[in-house]
Amino acid sequence: MTPIPPEHALARLKWRYATKKFDPARKITPDTWAVLEQALVLSPSSTGLQPWRFVVVTDPGVRKLLHPAAYNQAQILDASHLVVFCGKAPPTAADVDRHVSRTAEVRGVSVESLGKFRGMVAGAADKPAEEATAWAARQAVIALGVFLATAAMVGVDACPMEGFEPAKFDDILGLPAKGVRSLALAAAGYRSADDKYATAAKVRLPVEEVVEHI
Repeated sequence: MTPIPPEHALARLKWRYATKKFDPARKITPDTWAVLEQALVLSPSSTGLQPWRFVVVTDPGVRKLLHPAAYNQAQILDASHLVVFCGKAPPTAADVDRHVSRTAEVRGVSVESLGKFRGMVAGAADKPAEEATAWAARQAVIALGVFLATAAMVGVDACPMEGFEPAKFDDILGLPAKGVRSLALAAAGYRSADDKYATAAKVRLPVEEVVEHI
């Protein structure tokens, strides 16, 4: 596979920003959205357990219900797609069994041959409920980062959002029944031509202040 030139990748990351104003008339094409969904699926997680769910909300009626629970931020209504990043609350033994079975299926081996692997996966998830839920949340944040970076690479604008009321989102989307809770949002689409933040200088600390070489 031919690698992306480093300068191209860096240019895309410099291009992206937390889009505050989306163009509601512009929608992400199905082909491009399929790439972004695959990016979510391909995101790494500890032991590969994938203790998450990604709820993609495009229904305008549901968006209107969620809007007040996100402090009436315009991105909720105007973006092409809204992704609710959810973590298992907490991961269960059934999740471990599913992952081991899926691994056996994909790699063409027996479940019995994966006993040691199952122990490792179970050990990662077998924590007190509060700790396991927090662990799952950290995995979902990894997926959020992958999603944002991939969106930039394919020219889609995105905005990560933690400014919302998770309990209300959970209730509206029926998440407790699915064993997950909402953790973060990402609105995705295309920037409005008059979003003043699109041309604002990106403010970052100097690399020598945040990267240490030992």
